[in-house]
Amino acid sequence: MISLPAYVIAGLPIHTAYGTNKFAACMGTSVAVINYTRSGRVHFPAALAGVAGALPGSWLGTQLALALPPAVLQICLMIILPLVAVFVLTNKGIRREADDSELPLKPLLVVSFFTGLVIGAYDGFFGPGTGMFITLILAGLAHMELVKAAGTTRVINLASNAASLAVWLMGGKVLFSLALPCTACAIAGSFIGSRLAIKNGKKIIRPIILVVAVLLFARVIWDFVGTMFI
Repeated sequence: MISLPAYVIAGLPIHTAYGTNKFAACMGTSVAVINYTRSGRVHFPAALAGVAGALPGSWLGTQLALALPPAVLQICLMIILPLVAVFVLTNKGIRREADDSELPLKPLLVVSFFTGLVIGAYDGFFGPGTGMFITLILAGLAHMELVKAAGTTRVINLASNAASLAVWLMGGKVLFSLALPCTACAIAGSFIGSRLAIKNGKKIIRPIILVVAVLLFARVIWDFVGTMFI
């Protein structure tokens, strides 16, 4: 919700913004996976099932995004981003403690696979909000304890990021001179952001998301209108 708009606002062509953002996101998610794995907060059978769905889903979603003209992606941003922003800003999350209501293994694997497939396709095509959507589905539908759902989500999200990044790399849409320093910042930011979130970070995060979403919406409309008169 923040990094992709920032690249677009900075003036990167939209396909390059997607690819560069995905490079930094992939590296940052790797760090999160390590942290959650060390803490024992990953349900590996569910994670692997989600990965099996996320890899083809994200690949196909990114192929579609790469094939579409920039103007079409701009329209998609104008439609999808406000919807995701509203969901993020109004969603209060799912408060769930550990209990015995988690789905049996086979239904859990099915839910995880199709979650990875569908949300992975969304991640490849667009991206913002992916981790939150997967976490809410695993906690809400699979009745997984929330912190474990978040850890499992990171593994699935890493797979969708990696598949998407492979497509952008093959398409030459990653600006490494920007992606590499942004990756370092993303890794550092993941540690700082997690501490802010623990200390009632919603007071900081929600206003930032709102401001960035409004700025991106205005920038995309400006660019789109400008191309109509050239």
